[in-house]
Amino acid sequence: MCHDEAVSTLPDVVGVEEPVTRQERKQRTRQALLDAALELLADRGFASLSLREVTKRAGIVPTAFYRHFASMEELGVALVEEATRTLRGMIRSARTDRNSYRRMIQASVRTLYEHVRAREDHFRFLTRERYSGTGPVARAIAVELKLFSSELAIDLARFDHLREWPSEDLYILADLIVTAMLATVVELLEVRDGDAAADARTIDVAQKRLRLILLGVPRWKPSA
Repeated sequence: MCHDEAVSTLPDVVGVEEPVTRQERKQRTRQALLDAALELLADRGFASLSLREVTKRAGIVPTAFYRHFASMEELGVALVEEATRTLRGMIRSARTDRNSYRRMIQASVRTLYEHVRAREDHFRFLTRERYSGTGPVARAIAVELKLFSSELAIDLARFDHLREWPSEDLYILADLIVTAMLATVVELLEVRDGDAAADARTIDVAQKRLRLILLGVPRWKPSA
């Protein structure tokens, strides 16, 4: 149980306990609230979640919630940011090979696959709220996806065939790729646990889907 006002300790490498600072305790409690919310969201929408449920699961009194979040909506937005921040960085790292679409696609799909499998609860929350949520959480997801597309558009502009494309066309291409990747996330989450063959098929389809999108690049006539 995580008690907001409790004195916490952390064992060091030789087993001696050292006091944890107030800031560290606060961060632990904040993370406990995020983790509790995510557990409760395994099979339901964010709108059905109550503050009391989250604080009870996290092991703190309800009034302590407001030391970490101004509202449940703020907690939901924090969950969105937590789920997308690492993925954006990892996918960007996977796009380092700018001489080959195929290698970039393979690296990006593999990175996406590994991240989804490592954080399935986060992605169930994101996809559910992306397609059926409302309010600040759904808006936060839309903002993150736009940021994802904008960052991808910048990277795409470094390819030889795309350097002369206007920003609008680059963003449209990036948005198509992000939409395709979202479809892959949904498909991965629908795969039965431990079904390696289904995983492999999903990865193969994801790579083909992205190659089909990029096949049109050399023939596209950028808008004026």
